[in-house]
Amino acid sequence: MTLYADLRVRRGDFSLALDLAVEPGEVVALLGPNGAGKSTALRAIAGLLALDDGRIALDSTVWDEPPGTFRTADRRPIGVVFQDYLLFNHLTCLENVAFGLRARGVDKQAARKDAARWLDTVGLSEYARTRPRALSGGQAQRVALARALATDPEVLLLDEPLAALDASTTLHVRAELGQHLSRFAGRTLLVTHDPLDAMVLADRLVIVENGQVVQEGKPTDVAHQPRTDYVAQLVGLNLYRGAASGTSVALNGGGTITLAEPATGPVHIAFPPAAVSLYPERPSGSPRNTWPAVVTGIEQHAHTVRVHLDATPAGPADLLADITTAAVADLRLTPGQSLHATLKATEVRTYPV
Repeated sequence: MTLYADLRVRRGDFSLALDLAVEPGEVVALLGPNGAGKSTALRAIAGLLALDDGRIALDSTVWDEPPGTFRTADRRPIGVVFQDYLLFNHLTCLENVAFGLRARGVDKQAARKDAARWLDTVGLSEYARTRPRALSGGQAQRVALARALATDPEVLLLDEPLAALDASTTLHVRAELGQHLSRFAGRTLLVTHDPLDAMVLADRLVIVENGQVVQEGKPTDVAHQPRTDYVAQLVGLNLYRGAASGTSVALNGGGTITLAEPATGPVHIAFPPAAVSLYPERPSGSPRNTWPAVVTGIEQHAHTVRVHLDATPAGPADLLADITTAAVADLRLTPGQSLHATLKATEVRTYPV
């Protein structure tokens, strides 16, 4: 059974218009900036928010179709893991996991037996009698996941499940969560603003901006061929648009980029900041893409330094270059400094708009 969601929700000046389909065994990540509509979509599918228009259905069973059909959350076969987990602090871990089963009418002994099995599955058997306040963030996340899965849901909804974890815990818990999701036979929708969570955990990405889908595809396809500035920023690429003619692209914002392979018509141009080199003077025998540029900003980025540049009018605006801290010292970089930026044509990827 496939989860279909044609979501139409209006809240003040904001409108969500989003189409989703999630297949059995598939993990779909809904990725976007704050205010894009991700949580609104999840709440609508969970039954916490009614549609203004559209339709939500699991195969032929309709959950929401205005104006006549609306199933409340307790009548939808879903499991939800919220960002702050929402564990009951007055209950033990075992009782927390058993809660959903008890709410569905399972008797106390059977519910506790199933809950114990799920705690063992997520590696927390020894914490059965522990209350949530005594757990670490990673342990609480696993209890919340066990509680969501214990009811054998058809659909698993994950709302920023790793956002509450500290950096030292996230890597380990992300790997654990990935293992659990790979074994889950239902449909999983992961809502996140973290591109790494989406790339690692999801089979397919749906990118949302301003309430609409702007790009969709496998993680590797999205990472290599971003279609909006937001997606390019997420995956760490320079992205421009222009008109290609042979090996030259006239950029929409002015300037040109030379390609290694010819192309024709409207194209996206993408390349990593590490492909951009900086020089105090125009280098001899310089590559075909060499432009005078002005430094507009400098920031630490992971283990490198990211330099923001303006290479107009000959080259692109808002150009990013990643260089080493040693290179920063050698160039004595400061905002407003003039230098030369080069880009190897072989590092440039183009694809149709």
